[in-house]
Amino acid sequence: MAGASEDRAEKQDRLARVRREVDGAPVVLVSHESLSWYLEGVRTHVSLAGPPVLAVRAEAQGDVLFIAENEADRLIAEELLPEDVARVVRVPWWIPPAAAAAEEAGVAESHVAAELRAARARLLPAERARYRLLGRETAEALTDALARVGPEQSERMVAAIVSAELIARGIDPLVVLVAGSERTAFRHPLPTAGLLGERAMIVVCGRRNGLIANATRWVGASVDDEPIWGVERALLDASVPGARLNDAFTAGIAAYARYGFDADEWQRHHQGGPTGYAGRDPRATASTADLIVEDQAFAWNPTAPGRKVEDTLLRTDDDWEVLTVDERWPSVEYEGLHRPVSRAYGT
Repeated sequence: MAGASEDRAEKQDRLARVRREVDGAPVVLVSHESLSWYLEGVRTHVSLAGPPVLAVRAEAQGDVLFIAENEADRLIAEELLPEDVARVVRVPWWIPPAAAAAEEAGVAESHVAAELRAARARLLPAERARYRLLGRETAEALTDALARVGPEQSERMVAAIVSAELIARGIDPLVVLVAGSERTAFRHPLPTAGLLGERAMIVVCGRRNGLIANATRWVGASVDDEPIWGVERALLDASVPGARLNDAFTAGIAAYARYGFDADEWQRHHQGGPTGYAGRDPRATASTADLIVEDQAFAWNPTAPGRKVEDTLLRTDDDWEVLTVDERWPSVEYEGLHRPVSRAYGT
C-alpha cells in the first residue's frame, strides 16, 4: 500500500513513546484495532467473532510478530510489509499467538490502553487516503443497495443486499442493522423477517485495511431531521483539537432538550465518538477524557425514536470532512455540512 512504510515508521516512534512511559518495557499488542493500526491495515481475523491470528511484541530490539502456523504463509504472501517478514515467529495452531507473545516479561496492551488510543488518534497521510476511499465506497454501496429495495422486502433481504455490495468492494460488513417501520424505535435492530414498510433505517459498520466506516441511511417516508442534526452539530462543534472527549459528549447531550427532545434521551443509546480502527475508539461518555486531535476520525450518532444520524467524518485543523458521502444520495445543507435525508423508494 502506498505510503505504508512511511506511516509505519511514525507508528513505531509513537509506540516507542508508549514504551518509554512504562520504563522501556516491551509492549504486547493483541487486539484487532492495535494490530491493524500498527501493521498498516493487515487483516487480523479469520472469523470476525474470533481473536486475532497474530500478536506483536514491540521491544527495544525491534518488533516480533507471533503468527499462527496455519496463517503465516498467507499473511507473509498477502498482508505483511516486507520489513516485517523477517521478524515472524510461527506459533503452533493450538497455542494462541497472544499467549506466545506474552511468555516473556512485558506490558499487556490492556495496561496501556489509553496511551495506545492516543497513539492511534491522529491519522497519518496514507491512512487518511485509505479512509477517504473506504468512506466513499461504503456510501456508494449503500446507495446502490438501497436503490433496489422497497417496502415489501424483508429486513433480512435488505441486509443481504447491503452486505453483498460491501463484500464486492472488499469491505467486511462488521455490522448491518435494518429496522422496518414497525421497529424504528429499536436502536440496534438486528434484521428480522419483518418488512420495511413505510420507513426504514439501515446502519452499517464496514471494515477494510483495518479502518471502519460507520454510516446510517433512511429510506421511505421523510421526517423533520433538523432536530437530530442540531444535536449532531452540537457534538461536532465541541469536538475541536485540544478539547477533551468528555466535554464534547457533555455539550452534545445538553443539546437534546434544546432541540425539543426529552432531556434524558441520550441515556437510551450511546452517542458514538472517535472511530478508526475500532467502531468507537473509545465510545464517548462523561468519563472518557481523551484529548481530541487534528486528523482524528469521528462517528457521532445521536438518536431518538425514529431519528438517527450517523456518518464517518474527519476532523481537520479547522473544519469537518464527511468521508461516508455519495453525491447520488439526497442531502441538504445544514450549518455548512451536507446531511443525508430519507431516500424515497424507487428513486
